[in-house]
Amino acid sequence: MPATGLTRFAPAPTGWLHLGHVAAAAWVWGVAATTGRQVLLRIEDHDRQRSRPAYDAAVLEDLAWLGFVADLGPVRQSDGDAEDAYAAAAERLRADGLVYGCDCTRSTFNAWAAAHGRPWAGPGCPGGCVDRGLPGPVWRVALGGGSERWPDARLGSSEAAVAATGDLPIRDRHGNWTYGFCVVVDDRRQAVDLVVRGEDLRDATADQIRLGRMLGRALPPAFLHHGLIRRADGSKLSKSAGDTGVRELRAVGLPATEVIGRAAAAVGLLDVARPVSATEVGTLVTRALGGS
Repeated sequence: MPATGLTRFAPAPTGWLHLGHVAAAAWVWGVAATTGRQVLLRIEDHDRQRSRPAYDAAVLEDLAWLGFVADLGPVRQSDGDAEDAYAAAAERLRADGLVYGCDCTRSTFNAWAAAHGRPWAGPGCPGGCVDRGLPGPVWRVALGGGSERWPDARLGSSEAAVAATGDLPIRDRHGNWTYGFCVVVDDRRQAVDLVVRGEDLRDATADQIRLGRMLGRALPPAFLHHGLIRRADGSKLSKSAGDTGVRELRAVGLPATEVIGRAAAAVGLLDVARPVSATEVGTLVTRALGGS
């Protein structure tokens, strides 16, 4: 990875931070330290129904307590310039004939899967909405088929199908711009050239590379997908995970260095948990990626 540019830490203010977020922050700030990048703090509050001011404020408070200091931001997806950027990007896609209205719901996809013995896969949607001339309520973008390849800084050469579960929604039935749309628009306009995020978003990368190209980004950002902290049953942590919440761990008196150390050990940045400061995570990430 070249030693230049910008990466971002991008939590959603829909719950309290937990150890999974701390592990993600360790990767983001660690990679930034090893590559000379700056870190942008981007609050991804595109979901207006679930985002809360209290969670937004807690993100800033918990990051400051942990010692993770962003070089830029915070910026928010609810900012006026962001909304203008999303509308302009959607209009560009629409002018190219790529946006269509869709009335398919989750039950539509489930019914199709039950009838065919497999989930819907590939471009379009089960309702054939691309040819129906609907105004909505969902807006989808016709991404085409095939696949996209990219070099992952941790996982190596990677490839995934485009529109693996249907064409990407860019606006949901509540009128919210979607995550998959917003991050592509934001990363392009904010000049983010390295995306560091969890492995659960790896398969979303193909759609986002394709969408970015449609919006004029010839060279996609570099990607690094890190491991997740998982429960005993294999599920990833959620924001309702009180036993691993940063606020709960603070309340019982754990220092920030111990919280970071627990998170780092849980995703393999440490063999055994020990206190780690926010300024030490660059060394951990360098070792994890095979450096000295």
